[in-house]
Amino acid sequence: MKSELRTTTALAVTALLAMLISTHAASGPPADALAAPESFATIADTAARSAALFTEAGKVLTHPRCMNCHPAGDRPRQGDVQRLHQPPVARGDDGFGLPALRCPICHQAANFEPAGVPGNPDWHLAPHEMGWEGKTPAQICEQIKDPARNGGRSLEDIVHHVGEDHLVGWAWAPGGDRRPAPGTQAQAGALLDAWVKTGAVCPN
Repeated sequence: MKSELRTTTALAVTALLAMLISTHAASGPPADALAAPESFATIADTAARSAALFTEAGKVLTHPRCMNCHPAGDRPRQGDVQRLHQPPVARGDDGFGLPALRCPICHQAANFEPAGVPGNPDWHLAPHEMGWEGKTPAQICEQIKDPARNGGRSLEDIVHHVGEDHLVGWAWAPGGDRRPAPGTQAQAGALLDAWVKTGAVCPN
């Protein structure tokens, strides 16, 4: 009797786990992954497919790894909670900080793990007109299509910037206990490339 009960319990647990795994798989990629551009091919309407592609890429653009360096004001953010940078620093005229406290003083060519300080040879803030903090993916989309608000870049430049720029690539290898951006840099670039090729339509 006890043996039969254990067998019944084991089968029930197995069935429950199988159901949970199936449900998870059916719900799409996890939050730290990105869907491939090909997975949107079933959306027949080109404009709707384009908007969906940007929405997927928006998982990267609105992630703390990107948003922290695209603040609305002149102070960068830090960490997954996006607190104001400590010690207090300011953007400066060129995005590399004020003369008394330039970004490269603390942010070296690579992450300094003993102190948890991120690093890259080109560490700096995005231009003020490229501030994304507090904006929706739709608003960010309209902004990056506007050369007056995207650093003077074409859409092809945006694809290259996100998909290949070395500083942007840090978002996927942030070190410490920082969560990397979803997917990979190449996947993010591929999504934006497909978005451009389908008309660069912004989500609602």
